[in-house]
Amino acid sequence: MTGSARTSPGGLRAATGTPPAAAGTASVAGDTPSAAIDTPPGTAPRLTWGRCTGLPSPPPKSKPPRGLRCAALPVPLDHARPSGEKIELALIKVPATDPRRRIGSLVFNFGGPGGEGVDTLAQSAGQYADLRARYDLIGFDPRGVGRSSPVACVDDRRMDAIAAMDDSPDTAAEERAYAAGRADYVRQCEARSGRLLPHVGTADAARDLDMVRAAVGDERLHYFGISYGTWLGGNYAHQFPARVGRAVLDGAVDTRLGRADLALQQAAAFQRALGGFGAACARLGKKGCPLGTDGPSVVASVGRFLDGLDRAALRTSSGRRLTQSLGTTGVAGALYSRDAWPYLAQGLVDAVKRRDGSLLLMLADVQNGRRQDGTYSNLSAANTAITCADGADRPTVSDVRRLLPRFREASPIFGTSLAWGLLQCTGWPVQGDPAGREVSAPSAAPILVVGNTGDPATPYAWASALTEALGGRATLLTLRGEGHGSYDTGDPCVREAVHAYLLRGTVPAAGATCG
Repeated sequence: MTGSARTSPGGLRAATGTPPAAAGTASVAGDTPSAAIDTPPGTAPRLTWGRCTGLPSPPPKSKPPRGLRCAALPVPLDHARPSGEKIELALIKVPATDPRRRIGSLVFNFGGPGGEGVDTLAQSAGQYADLRARYDLIGFDPRGVGRSSPVACVDDRRMDAIAAMDDSPDTAAEERAYAAGRADYVRQCEARSGRLLPHVGTADAARDLDMVRAAVGDERLHYFGISYGTWLGGNYAHQFPARVGRAVLDGAVDTRLGRADLALQQAAAFQRALGGFGAACARLGKKGCPLGTDGPSVVASVGRFLDGLDRAALRTSSGRRLTQSLGTTGVAGALYSRDAWPYLAQGLVDAVKRRDGSLLLMLADVQNGRRQDGTYSNLSAANTAITCADGADRPTVSDVRRLLPRFREASPIFGTSLAWGLLQCTGWPVQGDPAGREVSAPSAAPILVVGNTGDPATPYAWASALTEALGGRATLLTLRGEGHGSYDTGDPCVREAVHAYLLRGTVPAAGATCG
């Protein structure tokens, strides 16, 4: 879903415009600094900010922001037993550059579930320079993720095998092999992380979020959630409506849908996004895109290529092979951002014309959380644990077989993988808690939901659904664009609207559209 194409082992996961009309805008909380929390001394958690260590290298031609500070926040493992065992959340802060006009802290969740907030903010803080002027930017690894008591399931070698295994079985024997691999992964998660698994759901993460708010000294939570971060932000608003400050939910998830419907709608959205890529590729001409003369013919070429990988994997410069599963993941991963389309086009040309799968494998590795040194983040493990904690859906092999025709109709390219990915939580040792799916917050301050009509991972319809589910004064801003999310596309209209809201408290007019 949400920040990453792969949600389970062996399965897929999740233009310049004009400013929106100014008429009918509403004002939210003023732009004065947030007041300190009015609580007795010692009741609010304290943070000791210090030097950050072990952060990833910054992207090429960029410098890490100055003043990075890191801290650990103790929180209860079980919020029902606040005096019991504690775990620590890893936090990072990028201080405001205009502290005299500081509004407060802006807390980010970049998606997943399972995405690391500390590393992501360290690498991407430059994209939020306008917001950093008046906010301390705060990133954190949610419980079970990254540096925050991470869920662990399998080792790196096993993850290589899982990522490469056939996730679109064609025979009964392949179906049994896939289901057995899935069941083994679940057993490994329970064996290595059983103590954590009951406590990593979104409802618990939202309670942690309120402790982060208190620890940074804000009366209300100012929040920027992307993809799964919209789910977490919505649940926070449901649990703590009076503590919602300015909240942007970009790339929204419809938490009311069951897993099968979420995956089915995502399959259709990825197929549409591939069509958009195909049309753009064809416009480059035969030299730039020797895959077809129009969008449908490019998409058909991609389908034939991926089908061929099912029969014979492709060599790569690393010595690893590009399997059908890895190829499909690489294609899907590049659809998350229009900036990645040139890499996808080149990767497909390399693979189809030169029989070299190296670039597509690199795209797949990014989506799977595989680092250049061959180690993996705990993205897959955390994604599985959080997803299974948030719902009671436990589809069976029979359920998948029954649903396959609908998935293949929705997406000939991605449907089969997404359907088999429904086995992600089958046999999971912890019963899901639907409390994490609640987002109704009619009494909360105005919340800005942003949806992209071309979003492959969180279809645009989900943005409208989340706005409705939040209720109250939630407002939807639409981008007619391509890619996952809206703000990070760089669209100036979206950025102006988000800045007006977060920096000045001005909500876009109802029905505002960019692109």
